[in-house]
Amino acid sequence: MFILLFVVILWYSGLFFQSFFLHRYAAHQTFTMSKTAEKITYILTWICQGSSYLSAYGYGIMHRLHHAYTDTEKDPHSPSYDDNLFAMMWKTKNIYQDINNDRIEVDKKFKVNIPQWKSFDTFASSRFSRVLWGIVYSVVFAIFVTAWWQWLFLPVVLFMAPVHGVIINWFAHIIGYTNFKTKDTSKNLFRFDFLMMGEGYHNNHHKYASRANFGGIHWYEIDVTYIIMKMLHIFRFIRLKPQTVSKK
Repeated sequence: MFILLFVVILWYSGLFFQSFFLHRYAAHQTFTMSKTAEKITYILTWICQGSSYLSAYGYGIMHRLHHAYTDTEKDPHSPSYDDNLFAMMWKTKNIYQDINNDRIEVDKKFKVNIPQWKSFDTFASSRFSRVLWGIVYSVVFAIFVTAWWQWLFLPVVLFMAPVHGVIINWFAHIIGYTNFKTKDTSKNLFRFDFLMMGEGYHNNHHKYASRANFGGIHWYEIDVTYIIMKMLHIFRFIRLKPQTVSKK
């Protein structure tokens, strides 16, 4: 029972910081925060993503490329140009690492206001950090596993961020429903996004990329990440930017 609770906590905490910090802040700038708050969030992202930590710089630029070139050959991750989800994950990993390590040239417009804490990213993305987290997770499993099948969750924990990514980048371009006609294959995975904390409203997001609330088009489209962001706004940890949306 403890292992299942452990996996659930890591799933939603890691997902929150990927959605809140990497996606809605680094890539889309839907809110602002102080430099102190930004550094605190960097550290919390590392703690919650652990062995699968993603840099705000690498993620932010790659995601902007995804929006600019969705479902084309220039898209960093598209089911339309990859044979299977594993091929897409490998391609995405390579592009992310090339961007994060400045091994490829990227148009300056994709780098505007992208946050970067290079020294921390170097440590958090290092092999030492990833192996250390892997050891921590393995020890927790070794102590608390009560049945053999619970070990099947260890790879999910080790590669949590890529698992989160493939659910949206693969499945949310293949299955689901749409509220808006767009020039891409983006879809909403769930009526109520219990699994991805709002990230599953992918069609809504592609229609209004700069909007902090990914849900809200229908009453049942509840974006849990946005609700938490509103609370952080009330407590002045962040400052949400004004947003508008049309249901047409």
